[in-house]
Order: sequence, then C-alpha cells, then structure tokens
Amino acid sequence: MTSSLRIAEVADRVGVSTATVRYYERIGVLPAPERSANGYRIYDVRTVERLEFVARAKQLGCTLDEITDLVTAWDGGVCGTIQDRLRTLVADKLAAAQAEVVELVALTADLRRAAASLERHRPLGQCDDRCGCITDTFDATAARASVGIELASEPTRDDTPIACTLRSDEVPGRLHDWNDLVGGEGVTRSEIPGGVRLVFGDQVDVAELARLANAEQHCCSFFSLRIGIDRTGVTLDVTTPDEARDLVHAAFGAPS
Repeated sequence: MTSSLRIAEVADRVGVSTATVRYYERIGVLPAPERSANGYRIYDVRTVERLEFVARAKQLGCTLDEITDLVTAWDGGVCGTIQDRLRTLVADKLAAAQAEVVELVALTADLRRAAASLERHRPLGQCDDRCGCITDTFDATAARASVGIELASEPTRDDTPIACTLRSDEVPGRLHDWNDLVGGEGVTRSEIPGGVRLVFGDQVDVAELARLANAEQHCCSFFSLRIGIDRTGVTLDVTTPDEARDLVHAAFGAPS
C-alpha cells in the first residue's frame, strides 16, 4: 500500500461521512480495507479516487446497483469502457427526466386550473356544482394557455460532422420508431429556419417523443431537436446545416 489513510482522512478528502464509507464497504461498492496492527481500517489513495468516481456517478443519478456495476468497470482501468456505460445510463436518465418534466407540466396545469376553480365561487351553505370542490369548473382552454415548456438538445455546432453513429443494423429500428410516432394522421409539418416543425395531435406520446429526440441527438449530433409544449399543443423542431436538409426531410417528412 503506497500510503496509509485512516477512515476519517478518506471521508474528509471526498466530502462524505465515515458512516458512508463503512456503508459502501458493507454493500460492496468499496472492497474490505486492510487493517493496522491495532485493528484500525487503513486505506490508500486509490480508495479516495474510487469514492470520487462513486460521487460523480451519484451526481449523474445512478443507482447503487448501477454504481456497483460501474465500479467494476472502473477497476478495469479503461476509461473508454466506463464512458460508454455512463453515456448510455445518462441518455436513459435524460429521457426519463424529460418525461417527468412533461408530467410535472401537466400536473402544474391541473393544479392551476383547480386553484382558479376554487376562486370562482364560494357558496354560503353546502358545496354546489359551481364551487370547484367536487368538479372542475374552470375553462380548460384558458388553463392550457397559461402553461408552456421547452425540452431542448444542445444546439448544433458549425463543425459538427454530418454522420450517424448508429450501426447499420440499428437504423431500420430507429426509422420504424420515428415512423410510428410521426408518420400517422394528425401530424402537420411546416418550414422553419434551418429545418422543419412537426405539430402533433392530442394523442402523441410525449415521453416517447422525448426518448427518441434524445436518442437521435446522441447518434446524429448534426441535428438540433426541440420539443415545445404550450397552448397550441406539442411540437418538434428539427434543424440542421443546409447540407443535411434532405436527411431531415427523409427522417421526419418535408414541410407541406
């Protein structure tokens, strides 16, 4: 062991409690430490680095099970392998987070509508059909108009290569997923600067739209995708450099 650190020193360097260090040992995130002659736990700098990696994985929203698996890869010492696993996990968590945002926006609209309903009428006696305690009495159109959100990917840089990183056997499945979402009736397309805007009907699966938009950004970084949710409905803006405009039209349809 290149250096001997006590548990308090390790915890202090990483910014966690000694109880956390012991807990990670119990569940296998950290290996069992060596012991000094008098029975004290002793650690080396590698333990500090391992805990810093664990802290970063937690910051990215990884579960303890995911962290345990990632630590095994980290022990292998190949950064590329670890980055590949983290990239996949982060992509999945980003899609999930975007879906949760959509659900929270819908909940916000419901709560605002309920609050407005409760302000409209207060009977002197028992509740009636206009007081808002039992039924929704607020104008739903007005409520929808008051809530809006955008879920946006990183903007495309001028030097982004026009290339897709999907394997050839993965392309048909991705195109099939997009076609299921944007190929049916009720989806309209209009031209916007640099690309096309898709406007969806009320039945669109916004969580699936967020998942696909996020996945597409990772394999085709020359696309910029932006989901909008406001009083007009749900939209998807897809923009790209001029030389890739045909690819946008092929994948998402041309403006009508």
